[in-house]
Amino acid sequence: MLLLAFETSAKAASVALFEGEKLLGEQYQNTGLTHSQTLMVMAESLLSQCGKQVQELDAVAVANGPGSFTGVRIGVAAAKGLAWGREIPCYGVSTLEAMALGLGVFEGYVCPVMDARRSQVYNALFYVNQGTLTRVAPDRAISLQELGQELKNLEKNVFLVGDGSILCYNTLLEKQLVLPPEHRMHQRAVGVGLAALGMIQRGESGDGAVLTPNYLRLSQAERERLSREQQK
Repeated sequence: MLLLAFETSAKAASVALFEGEKLLGEQYQNTGLTHSQTLMVMAESLLSQCGKQVQELDAVAVANGPGSFTGVRIGVAAAKGLAWGREIPCYGVSTLEAMALGLGVFEGYVCPVMDARRSQVYNALFYVNQGTLTRVAPDRAISLQELGQELKNLEKNVFLVGDGSILCYNTLLEKQLVLPPEHRMHQRAVGVGLAALGMIQRGESGDGAVLTPNYLRLSQAERERLSREQQK
Protein backbone atom coordinates (compact mmCIF):
# COMPACT_ATOMS: atom_id res chain seq x y z
CA MET A 1 0.00 0.00 0.00
CA LEU A 2 1.36 3.40 -1.04
CA LEU A 3 0.28 6.37 1.11
CA LEU A 4 1.10 10.05 0.48
CA ALA A 5 0.72 12.41 3.46
CA PHE A 6 0.48 16.24 3.54
CA GLU A 7 1.15 18.65 6.42
CA THR A 8 0.41 22.37 5.92
CA SER A 9 -1.09 23.46 9.24
CA ALA A 10 1.66 25.97 10.13
CA LYS A 11 4.46 27.94 8.44
CA ALA A 12 6.35 24.84 7.30
CA ALA A 13 5.02 22.44 4.68
CA SER A 14 5.97 18.80 4.21
CA VAL A 15 5.00 15.64 2.39
CA ALA A 16 5.83 12.03 3.26
CA LEU A 17 5.53 8.78 1.32
CA PHE A 18 4.89 5.42 3.00
CA GLU A 19 4.90 1.94 1.50
CA GLY A 20 3.03 -0.04 4.10
CA GLU A 21 4.60 0.96 7.41
CA LYS A 22 7.92 1.79 5.75
CA LEU A 23 8.76 5.46 5.31
CA LEU A 24 10.14 5.82 1.79
CA GLY A 25 10.90 9.52 2.00
CA GLU A 26 9.91 12.97 3.19
CA GLN A 27 10.32 16.52 1.95
CA TYR A 28 10.15 19.47 4.36
CA GLN A 29 10.30 23.18 3.60
CA ASN A 30 10.22 26.12 6.03
CA THR A 31 11.21 29.00 3.78
CA GLY A 32 8.23 31.30 4.14
CA LEU A 33 6.90 30.53 0.67
CA THR A 34 3.16 29.91 0.53
CA HIS A 35 2.03 26.30 0.64
CA SER A 36 0.22 26.74 -2.65
CA GLN A 37 3.64 27.35 -4.24
CA THR A 38 5.48 24.45 -2.65
CA LEU A 39 3.17 21.59 -1.68
CA MET A 40 2.45 19.88 -5.00
CA VAL A 41 5.97 20.57 -6.27
CA MET A 42 7.35 18.71 -3.25
CA ALA A 43 4.86 15.88 -3.71
CA GLU A 44 5.78 15.40 -7.36
CA SER A 45 9.49 15.57 -6.55
CA LEU A 46 9.19 13.06 -3.70
CA LEU A 47 7.29 10.55 -5.80
CA SER A 48 9.86 10.89 -8.57
CA GLN A 49 12.81 10.48 -6.21
CA CYS A 50 11.25 7.35 -4.73
CA GLY A 51 10.63 5.88 -8.17
CA LYS A 52 6.85 6.06 -7.81
CA GLN A 53 4.04 7.61 -9.83
CA VAL A 54 0.79 9.26 -8.81
CA GLN A 55 -1.09 6.41 -10.47
CA GLU A 56 0.40 3.98 -7.93
CA LEU A 57 -1.00 5.76 -4.87
CA ASP A 58 -3.50 3.78 -2.80
CA ALA A 59 -4.42 6.49 -0.27
CA VAL A 60 -3.80 10.11 0.69
CA ALA A 61 -3.69 11.67 4.17
CA VAL A 62 -3.70 15.25 5.42
CA ALA A 63 -3.63 17.16 8.70
CA ASN A 64 -7.08 18.75 8.69
CA GLY A 65 -6.64 20.95 11.75
CA PRO A 66 -6.38 22.71 13.97
CA GLY A 67 -3.87 25.18 12.60
CA SER A 68 -3.51 28.09 10.22
CA PHE A 69 -6.86 28.61 8.52
CA THR A 70 -5.26 29.21 5.13
CA GLY A 71 -2.67 26.47 5.52
CA VAL A 72 -5.20 23.83 6.54
CA ARG A 73 -7.48 24.76 3.65
CA ILE A 74 -4.64 24.40 1.15
CA GLY A 75 -3.63 20.98 2.47
CA VAL A 76 -7.18 19.63 2.62
CA ALA A 77 -7.97 20.90 -0.89
CA ALA A 78 -4.79 19.33 -2.30
CA ALA A 79 -5.41 15.98 -0.63
CA LYS A 80 -9.08 15.84 -1.62
CA GLY A 81 -8.31 16.83 -5.21
CA LEU A 82 -5.63 14.19 -5.56
CA ALA A 83 -7.79 11.49 -3.98
CA TRP A 84 -10.84 12.42 -6.05
CA GLY A 85 -8.88 12.27 -9.29
CA ARG A 86 -7.48 8.84 -8.42
CA GLU A 87 -10.69 7.60 -6.71
CA ILE A 88 -8.73 6.52 -3.62
CA PRO A 89 -9.35 7.01 0.13
CA CYS A 90 -8.47 10.34 1.72
CA TYR A 91 -7.82 10.39 5.48
CA GLY A 92 -8.06 13.54 7.58
CA VAL A 93 -6.10 13.34 10.83
CA SER A 94 -5.77 15.59 13.86
CA THR A 95 -2.81 17.92 13.50
CA LEU A 96 -2.16 17.54 17.23
CA GLU A 97 -2.21 13.74 17.20
CA ALA A 98 0.10 13.71 14.19
CA MET A 99 2.51 15.99 16.06
CA ALA A 100 2.57 13.62 19.05
CA LEU A 101 3.21 10.59 16.85
CA GLY A 102 5.90 12.38 14.86
CA LEU A 103 7.87 13.32 17.97
CA GLY A 104 8.57 9.65 18.67
CA VAL A 105 8.67 9.78 22.48
CA PHE A 106 8.87 6.30 24.02
CA GLU A 107 7.48 7.08 27.47
CA GLY A 108 5.95 10.17 29.06
CA TYR A 109 3.36 12.81 28.23
CA VAL A 110 3.36 14.56 24.87
CA CYS A 111 1.74 17.99 24.82
CA PRO A 112 1.24 19.43 21.30
CA VAL A 113 0.80 23.21 21.41
CA MET A 114 0.18 25.60 18.55
CA ASP A 115 0.02 29.34 19.15
CA ALA A 116 -3.63 30.36 18.67
CA ARG A 117 -3.02 34.02 19.71
CA ARG A 118 -5.10 35.86 22.29
CA SER A 119 -3.22 34.01 25.11
CA GLN A 120 -4.53 30.68 23.84
CA VAL A 121 -3.01 27.58 22.27
CA TYR A 122 -4.47 24.77 20.23
CA ASN A 123 -3.68 21.78 22.38
CA ALA A 124 -4.22 18.12 23.19
CA LEU A 125 -2.48 15.78 25.63
CA PHE A 126 -1.27 12.22 25.11
CA TYR A 127 0.47 9.65 27.24
CA VAL A 128 3.04 7.38 25.63
CA ASN A 129 3.82 4.05 27.29
CA GLN A 130 6.34 1.79 25.58
CA GLY A 131 5.69 3.67 22.36
CA THR A 132 1.86 3.28 22.51
CA LEU A 133 -0.06 6.56 22.28
CA THR A 134 -3.14 7.12 24.48
CA ARG A 135 -5.17 10.31 24.28
CA VAL A 136 -5.63 12.08 27.63
CA ALA A 137 -7.28 15.35 26.51
CA PRO A 138 -9.23 16.22 23.33
CA ASP A 139 -8.21 18.69 20.66
CA ARG A 140 -9.13 22.10 22.00
CA ALA A 141 -8.36 25.81 22.18
CA ILE A 142 -7.27 26.50 25.77
CA SER A 143 -5.77 29.43 27.66
CA LEU A 144 -2.16 29.21 28.78
CA GLN A 145 -3.32 29.65 32.37
CA GLU A 146 -5.72 26.68 32.18
CA LEU A 147 -3.11 24.51 30.49
CA GLY A 148 -0.56 25.36 33.15
CA GLN A 149 -2.97 24.28 35.89
CA GLU A 150 -3.45 20.92 34.18
CA LEU A 151 0.22 20.24 33.54
CA LYS A 152 1.42 21.10 37.05
CA ASN A 153 -0.44 18.03 38.37
CA LEU A 154 1.44 15.61 36.11
CA GLU A 155 4.35 13.79 37.72
CA LYS A 156 6.19 12.50 34.64
CA ASN A 157 8.01 14.47 31.95
CA VAL A 158 5.84 16.46 29.56
CA PHE A 159 7.37 16.74 26.09
CA LEU A 160 6.25 19.87 24.25
CA VAL A 161 5.92 19.90 20.47
CA GLY A 162 4.64 22.51 18.03
CA ASP A 163 5.17 26.19 17.30
CA GLY A 164 3.79 27.05 20.75
CA SER A 165 6.45 25.00 22.56
CA ILE A 166 8.80 27.87 23.38
CA LEU A 167 5.88 30.09 24.42
CA CYS A 168 4.61 27.45 26.85
CA TYR A 169 8.06 26.55 28.14
CA ASN A 170 8.95 30.17 28.90
CA THR A 171 5.51 31.11 30.25
CA LEU A 172 4.50 28.13 32.35
CA LEU A 173 7.94 27.38 33.84
CA GLU A 174 6.90 23.93 35.09
CA LYS A 175 9.91 21.79 36.00
CA GLN A 176 8.66 18.68 34.19
CA LEU A 177 8.37 20.42 30.80
CA VAL A 178 10.85 19.21 28.17
CA LEU A 179 11.59 21.37 25.13
CA PRO A 180 12.54 19.42 21.99
CA PRO A 181 15.33 20.54 19.66
CA GLU A 182 14.28 22.83 16.82
CA HIS A 183 14.29 20.09 14.16
CA ARG A 184 11.89 17.97 16.26
CA MET A 185 9.63 20.79 17.39
CA HIS A 186 7.49 21.40 14.33
CA GLN A 187 4.77 19.25 12.81
CA ARG A 188 5.77 17.05 9.90
CA ALA A 189 4.01 14.88 7.35
CA VAL A 190 5.57 11.73 8.83
CA GLY A 191 3.28 12.08 11.84
CA VAL A 192 0.29 12.56 9.53
CA GLY A 193 1.17 9.35 7.72
CA LEU A 194 1.55 7.42 10.97
CA ALA A 195 -1.84 8.64 12.20
CA ALA A 196 -3.48 7.65 8.91
CA LEU A 197 -1.87 4.21 9.00
CA GLY A 198 -3.42 3.73 12.43
CA MET A 199 -6.84 4.62 11.01
CA ILE A 200 -6.36 2.17 8.15
CA GLN A 201 -5.34 -0.62 10.54
CA ARG A 202 -8.47 0.03 12.61
CA GLY A 203 -10.60 -0.29 9.48
CA GLU A 204 -11.72 3.34 9.41
CA SER A 205 -12.93 4.71 6.10
CA GLY A 206 -11.23 7.56 4.30
CA ASP A 207 -14.14 9.39 2.69
CA GLY A 208 -12.74 12.49 1.07
CA ALA A 209 -16.23 13.72 0.20
CA VAL A 210 -17.00 14.43 3.86
CA LEU A 211 -13.53 15.61 4.86
CA THR A 212 -13.53 19.21 6.09
CA PRO A 213 -11.06 21.38 8.02
CA ASN A 214 -11.35 21.31 11.81
CA TYR A 215 -10.42 24.79 13.01
CA LEU A 216 -11.67 24.42 16.64
CA ARG A 217 -12.71 28.07 16.68
CA LEU A 218 -14.04 30.75 14.33
CA SER A 219 -11.69 32.84 12.22
CA GLN A 220 -11.16 36.50 13.13
CA ALA A 221 -13.33 37.58 10.20
CA GLU A 222 -16.16 35.30 11.38
CA ARG A 223 -15.82 36.53 14.96
CA GLU A 224 -16.03 40.15 13.80
CA ARG A 225 -19.09 39.37 11.66
CA LEU A 226 -20.89 37.73 14.59
CA SER A 227 -19.98 40.66 16.82
CA ARG A 228 -21.48 43.11 14.32
CA GLU A 229 -24.66 41.02 14.04
CA GLN A 230 -25.05 40.86 17.83
CA GLN A 231 -24.74 44.65 18.09
CA LYS A 232 -27.60 45.25 15.66
